[in-house]
Amino acid sequence: MLPTTSVNSRTQGNGTLSSRDAARHTAGAKRYKYLRRLVHFRHMDFEFALWQMLYLFTSPQKVYRNFQYRKQTKDQWARDDPAFLVLLSIWLCVSTLMFGFVLQMGFVETLKLLLWIVFIDCIGVGLLIATSMWFISNKYLVKHQGRDYDVEWGYAFDVHLNAFYPLLVILHFIQLFFIKCKEMIC
Repeated sequence: MLPTTSVNSRTQGNGTLSSRDAARHTAGAKRYKYLRRLVHFRHMDFEFALWQMLYLFTSPQKVYRNFQYRKQTKDQWARDDPAFLVLLSIWLCVSTLMFGFVLQMGFVETLKLLLWIVFIDCIGVGLLIATSMWFISNKYLVKHQGRDYDVEWGYAFDVHLNAFYPLLVILHFIQLFFIKCKEMIC
């Protein structure tokens, strides 16, 4: 079953959304809240984001269960805290710098690689994949074909980030040890 949001989940007595609930459910309001929190590091829950990163390796079903709990408490599937994205970006920077060091790349080449990995591989491709999967799921995979149900775009992007993180650790961190060992042997 795809995670969907029902617009009519919190209705007034006559079946319409209150103006406060309607404003809270709009994509623009969620995007504004997310971007606003992106610049306030003290408001981010880094401990919880680290917990999610650990459990993406050991027990991914706990991370998904957490998404279900968020849906029940905050009435949205997507993360409203950008701490996971910030920590992922830090991982990308550190692993790319290590990659540049192990491969003995110059400063400019390492900087180009860093910009490519962060903005093209993670964010650019992530936006493309999240948007296409969001469109496909809303168009063809949602069980309730009415206007009241849809898959949140933010949730599709969170799924991309959850899938990207283990790949990043395997290909950008663990692989470095094998490259270094191969250099030492040869």
